[in-house]
Amino acid sequence: MSVVVPVTGGRVRGEEVDGVWSFLGVPYAAPPIGPLRWRPPQPPAPWSGVRPATAFGPIAPQAPATAGMSVPGDPTEQSEDCLSLNMWTPALDAGRRPVMVWVHGGGFTSGTGASLLYRGAELARRHDVVVVTFNYRLGALGFLGHRGLADPGGGANAVGNWGLLDQMAVLRWVGRHVGQFGGDPGNVTLFGESAGAMSIAALLAAPAARGSFRRAVIQSGPPYTHSLDRAARAGEDLAAELGLAGVERRLLEQVPAEELVAATSVLHQRRPSPGELPLPFLPVVDGAVLPMPPLEAVVAGHAADVSVLIGTNRDELSFFALGDPEWGSMDEDRLLWWVQQSAPGIDHRPALDTYRRARRRRGEPDDPRSLWVAMGSDLVFRWPSLRLAAAQHHHQPETFVYLFTWETPVLGGILGSCHALEIPFVFGGVRDPVVAAFTGGGPEAEALADLMQPAWTAFARSGDPSHPALHWPAWDASRRATMVFGRDGSWQEGPLDEELAVWAAVAPLADPPGTAGVPATATVAADA
Repeated sequence: MSVVVPVTGGRVRGEEVDGVWSFLGVPYAAPPIGPLRWRPPQPPAPWSGVRPATAFGPIAPQAPATAGMSVPGDPTEQSEDCLSLNMWTPALDAGRRPVMVWVHGGGFTSGTGASLLYRGAELARRHDVVVVTFNYRLGALGFLGHRGLADPGGGANAVGNWGLLDQMAVLRWVGRHVGQFGGDPGNVTLFGESAGAMSIAALLAAPAARGSFRRAVIQSGPPYTHSLDRAARAGEDLAAELGLAGVERRLLEQVPAEELVAATSVLHQRRPSPGELPLPFLPVVDGAVLPMPPLEAVVAGHAADVSVLIGTNRDELSFFALGDPEWGSMDEDRLLWWVQQSAPGIDHRPALDTYRRARRRRGEPDDPRSLWVAMGSDLVFRWPSLRLAAAQHHHQPETFVYLFTWETPVLGGILGSCHALEIPFVFGGVRDPVVAAFTGGGPEAEALADLMQPAWTAFARSGDPSHPALHWPAWDASRRATMVFGRDGSWQEGPLDEELAVWAAVAPLADPPGTAGVPATATVAADA
């Protein structure tokens, strides 16, 4: 069965499968090519007749090895004409359902909203919500920030954040149209993982995004950004790699997308300076789209009207260490060197001793590789995320925190509870045979998904993730109630507090306005 719905640009035809309507590959903006490169997204050009919305659109240009996050069945066709969205809804009626808009991850250089991991049919069918996923510009095309790209005629003198502006365009599209698809434009929840969650943290600080979403779920996405000067250095490095004299819009518009992707890959492989993230492109504090770093904005109350659910996975960094020969040969000296490079503000040996003591007490491995994963996961992901939660809690009581500890059996279990492992439990992919090879699948995995899915959708519906099978208290700085998702779901007070005290000593939880200030961001080297 099919149906035609009018949207900006023309009419689209969706189809119904197993009780869920899907609309795939719907343009939300014009192709950002030629003179529209490195400019805010423009409305899609009108089309005649009825456009089929039954296939995903092309993905953003990216390195082939990372295209579609390498999940079998993901779309791989690439094009700069990539600004499309996908929607799943239980019914095309006046149901005013919660709307969940997913922002995909991939280090700001890879990924697609059409990945098999992010299909929204199960969430829509089982939990009566409308799910939206989308593509946005990536790499240099999405996050090159440099004064040489200044465009006085568009986007309040924006000089970066093109991918972030794409995300705001999706939110505007949803606000205009989701009521036609059974959704409530006044109850929109952004949820995302990794770079997608980092994007959401940035959108909390973006004045132009204010009011376009009511709730935010931030999965493994600390509030990291680049300063304009740091972004400019990446732009100059990119220009040099391309053989250009400098960052000049006129010249860069002539460079084929595949050459920009190749040059970005070279930058990505370079070891960062001590204390810097190994990501050449991030959202940019440009004074226009982002007037200030996200943590500073949240401390100041700029997102006080947004309910936030935020968390991380226990062993985030094992995902990034996989295949790294330096991790395989990690010894005590190498571990100490990494701590010194990544966290120059702490007492290195006492910090190692604290982690080793805590892990021995819990009966967990304390070899150098395990310690690197534990310390790096807390430094890069968990502690910055908790600082954001603390800052938000000062203004918004609907602030909730989780820690995901389910372990993957892949490679004999050496990855533990790695980065991205929670995604199939949110979307329901644990029931898919391809995805189950990653999660482990089986009745226990399905039972955990049956706790997490209704928590995420309950939060989208009301701002409280509790549901009949799960009581989830709000987070506060004294009790630090944290929902731990492992073999089941249960809340604890301040899990891993002993180790986290290492980082609290140099970067305390965010203070409320009028008290001691906090650093805007923590930048660390996440490689081994």
